Amino acid sequence: MSQNFRIALRFLTAKKRAMLMSLSCIILGVGLFIVTQAATSGFQEFFIKTILGTNGAILIQDKLQETQRSQEAGDYNSGYSIRQKEGQKYIEGIDYPEILTEGVKSFHNVKGVSAVLRGTVTIRSSFREQSGQAYGINLEDHLSVSDLASQIVLGSLNDFRVQQGGALIGRVIADRLQLEPGDNFELENHGEIHHYKVSAVYQTGVNDIDSVRIYLQMDEAKALFKKPTGATYLQVSLINRDTAREDAAEMTNALQHKADAWQDREKSWLGVFRALRIATGITVSVFTLIAGLAMFNTLAMIVLEKTKEIAILRSMGYSREDISRIFLWQATVVLVIGTLIGCAVGAGITYAVSQYPLPITGIFTSRKFLVEWSKWHYIEAVSTAIIFVMLASVIPSRRAARLEPGDIIRGTAQ
Repeated sequence: MSQNFRIALRFLTAKKRAMLMSLSCIILGVGLFIVTQAATSGFQEFFIKTILGTNGAILIQDKLQETQRSQEAGDYNSGYSIRQKEGQKYIEGIDYPEILTEGVKSFHNVKGVSAVLRGTVTIRSSFREQSGQAYGINLEDHLSVSDLASQIVLGSLNDFRVQQGGALIGRVIADRLQLEPGDNFELENHGEIHHYKVSAVYQTGVNDIDSVRIYLQMDEAKALFKKPTGATYLQVSLINRDTAREDAAEMTNALQHKADAWQDREKSWLGVFRALRIATGITVSVFTLIAGLAMFNTLAMIVLEKTKEIAILRSMGYSREDISRIFLWQATVVLVIGTLIGCAVGAGITYAVSQYPLPITGIFTSRKFLVEWSKWHYIEAVSTAIIFVMLASVIPSRRAARLEPGDIIRGTAQ
């Protein structure tokens, strides 16, 4: 143990109550920062996983047709031409989904591909009716790009696989129309009515999906929408979801179909979550700021009260750097203890919150509070505490270092 560190510990005990105030604020600031970031990130991660497990990482739709004009420039044998791009035209839907699927599978980051045929329908039961969206899928392909198998809450996916005229309906639809597995209902499209039977009920946890979406077998959807060929879009799952934008750009250029990455499709919601994380982070950082101010005040008081001791240390040969380190060591000791306890408190509260039964409905549906465990929450919390506390400690430590023994003895030290 260095001599500077020992002296710092002796000075530290001179202001126990003030140091405990700083320590408490650091613990509270670090702990609350971790909890709030874990909670906001938990809801964001739940939303992302649900979107990826329902709509996929990339949606490929609408054939891209470029309209260009070429003209010769220079002399007739120069071989140089100018291509003027006048615009792009999108042709709705996918004409040859099988061929396009093979092309998509050639990309190394692709995990699965599913063709989907979508259309607007009216859903009618003996109880009431509502508008919705019918999605025609090939079940095995769709299971490779979604979490549909794990989202079934009533009924059996095997019944949908083998049942003629079977359908998968969202939990919200089932509650509104009072439908259960085995019940019959109708879908109306352009005045034509088709009869189906509920094979199973699924629940993603996102109200906007569970309240409108019905899954049909692809052949059933083609008959309903009178579209014997083609598809509305291809749903693609990726091995690495974070490269969806880059993969989508490559697919657009290579396949001449518009490819949308999940980050772009859900940009508004992701922006909301990001703003919420920043807002909560700033709010709880106030406690860490208070800890920094308390540390500044405490060290400033110690400097005033320990001027004689500082003069003795300088007379004994201690340099200005040594004096400065003594005061910085005091801040460091409190900071280390505070961040360690704060991280432990944050982890404990995060775990307790994640286990507390708290039914949530609305945009999300969950039986408990959603949290995400990430090392970055702890790194961000500790970094914030280090910045505030150490910056607040620099001024008193430098002031102590500038004190001269002669000025202290004469009583003229500033």
